[in-house]
Amino acid sequence: MRVLCFVLLLCFTSPALAVGLLDAYVLALRHDPTFQAAIAERDAGLENQSIGRAGLLPRLSWSYSNQRNDSQVTAGEQRVDRDYRSYASVLSLQQPLFDYAAWADYRQGVARTLLADERFRGRSQELAVRLFEAYSQALLSDERIALARAQRRALVERLQLNQRLLRAGEGTRTDELETEARLALAEAELIQARDDLDVALRTLESIVGEPLDSVDLLPLSEDFTVQPLQPARFEAWRDLAVAGNAELAAQRQAVEVAARMIDKQRAGHLPTLSLVASSRLTSSDSESSYNQQYDTDSIGIQLSVPLFAGGGVSAATRQATAAHSQAGFELDAQRADVLTRLRQQFNLCNSSGARLRAYRLAVSSAQALVEATRKSVAGGERVNLDVLDAEQQLYGAQRDLAEARHGYLRAWLQLRQLSGVLDGSDLERLAGYFDDRGLLNEAD
Repeated sequence: MRVLCFVLLLCFTSPALAVGLLDAYVLALRHDPTFQAAIAERDAGLENQSIGRAGLLPRLSWSYSNQRNDSQVTAGEQRVDRDYRSYASVLSLQQPLFDYAAWADYRQGVARTLLADERFRGRSQELAVRLFEAYSQALLSDERIALARAQRRALVERLQLNQRLLRAGEGTRTDELETEARLALAEAELIQARDDLDVALRTLESIVGEPLDSVDLLPLSEDFTVQPLQPARFEAWRDLAVAGNAELAAQRQAVEVAARMIDKQRAGHLPTLSLVASSRLTSSDSESSYNQQYDTDSIGIQLSVPLFAGGGVSAATRQATAAHSQAGFELDAQRADVLTRLRQQFNLCNSSGARLRAYRLAVSSAQALVEATRKSVAGGERVNLDVLDAEQQLYGAQRDLAEARHGYLRAWLQLRQLSGVLDGSDLERLAGYFDDRGLLNEAD
């Protein structure tokens, strides 16, 4: 309820300058075309139960005809010309008493409705994941641009130093060429980073439905604490996924739909029994009833027994049985795929704390190495190439750290999605990582 109230509040307030993760989620709920298509798909799917139920309910119909007739009646040598009007009004009611095909249709409609529900639940969770991945990728691309610019500035300063030393007779042309080559590569990396940012922003815009720039997004906090997973054992997450994963739940309903199709096809061998009632009001309805009126009410039962359909019923039953087997095997394959992806995200979350600590240490060590190498070059113990290698190692470690921070958040969100427990409150937790007011206290 807290998330729902927050979403409703955002819907009726003017947009802020910065678009936070929850702001983007509100926009995505309204504008993402994939999610809107999922809503329409769900609405269409929910009608399957009503369509199936209709086959079990009474069918009432009324027909009326009014015609002008011109006929010649010959009896022996006598011929009579008739010019008359006729009409017929028929009100009929039919209520199935035993119709196994209609019952199978109803059960299949229920399964299709549940299938639509599960697919929509999966699409809803997928929206949250797609949104976060796009938001995170845009921020990560922006961080890469900042790192590429910092690297370029450092190389420009290094090149200027090489040129001064060369003019003073203390440097070499080789040092200058080495730095120029690294600077050209840094320029190429900066261009690539800008292109990646443009693509990331366009992807995010297609989800939220509004133009955005990197400055509109809340930056990721520089530091945060990775909390241990709760539950801690993979087996518990596996049980959650088997029971609640939306993809698996939808495929189980697809298996049920296929099973009901077998029943429907088998019903082609079974008789049907219906209660029928009608009320007929006719006038001159045929030549034999010329100039006669009938008002007839009737009620009774109607039995229909199939005898032979050319083998089509048996073939359709075999086809439905094969389709049911196919759906079952697809469920097994999907379960294995989901559990594999679940294990991957579980391992990423479990190792993220150690990985982030290692990358932070690598950045700190690389910074110290750059300073020490520069001093060693000044003392004649190292050469210019050593400085360039140390700086390259520093910016590489900084990129790895940025990717690891975003990768942890993506893995945590996907773990929740694959286990089937992802909801709006999880995005609220993740939003804390982008909130300048503080850090996320818990991510279980």
